[in-house]
Amino acid sequence: MINKLIDKIRKTNAPIVVGLDPMLKFVPEHIKKAAFDGYGETLEGAAEAVWQYNKGIVDAIYDLVPAVKPQIAMYEQFGIPGMIAFQKTVDYCKEKDLVVIGDIKRGDIGSTSEAYAVGHLGKVSVGSKSYCGFGEDFVTVNPYLGSDGVQPFMKICREEKKGIFVLVKTSNPSSGEFQDRLVGEKPLYELVGAQVAHWGAECMPENGSYSYVGAVVGATYPEQGKILRKVMPRTFILVPGYGAQGGKGADLVHFFNEDGLGAIINSSRGIIAAYQQEKYAEFGGENYADAARAAVLDMREDIAQALAARG
Repeated sequence: MINKLIDKIRKTNAPIVVGLDPMLKFVPEHIKKAAFDGYGETLEGAAEAVWQYNKGIVDAIYDLVPAVKPQIAMYEQFGIPGMIAFQKTVDYCKEKDLVVIGDIKRGDIGSTSEAYAVGHLGKVSVGSKSYCGFGEDFVTVNPYLGSDGVQPFMKICREEKKGIFVLVKTSNPSSGEFQDRLVGEKPLYELVGAQVAHWGAECMPENGSYSYVGAVVGATYPEQGKILRKVMPRTFILVPGYGAQGGKGADLVHFFNEDGLGAIINSSRGIIAAYQQEKYAEFGGENYADAARAAVLDMREDIAQALAARG
């Protein structure tokens, strides 16, 4: 799957992943009204609104980008109906041939991580049969319980030729409270990055330059990104924090290798709620999906110019 992601990045010329992180405050009123008319102001109504909102965005952007990243918490908040909307979103995106990165940030003791890995990336056995659970192509993984929390995901990656992105240096403001702590002479995030590179060496596709084991490094920390790019030369980096969190194309060039690959940049509300920004306000809520498409095109141009300026 890492090779498919790279191929699609090359074809679209867009190292971009759209974060499908729906909140009801992002959903235009006409979509909420239709959902609530059909299901009431219920969890089912909220889930229907989220699903229809997502579908409109995917229809508008699937030809421009290689991947999407639904954040599972935004669906879990609506209970079982929300999880059904999550599954419908994953399935629909795969119908559109998008690579799906499930932003689940799981990581637990070995047996529990095995169940997470099976449920999201692998197949679960039921009697004599086996079934795919959620069916994402990649998921995000929290490494802070150690190797026994990550190895089950790596096992499934090798079996299913899928991938993971391990949290190394996250984009949130307080990430440094732990991730920047010195362990000896190096910050913890750098040690985690070195471990990710080690795991990646154990999980390479037969033909490819990048591992099934990727890393998450926030766009909001470009200097750390420079360091981690050198620590993890064969690791694909998922870079959150573009746009709404302050990252911009000029900050991102050091996340890429000299081949122009090695990173995929995430924007969530900067794209899916673009119509609420002054720049795209002319589209209005009725044309929210067109605003999302315009935001993708602008982001693609911003990144391309930054990479071209690097030379």
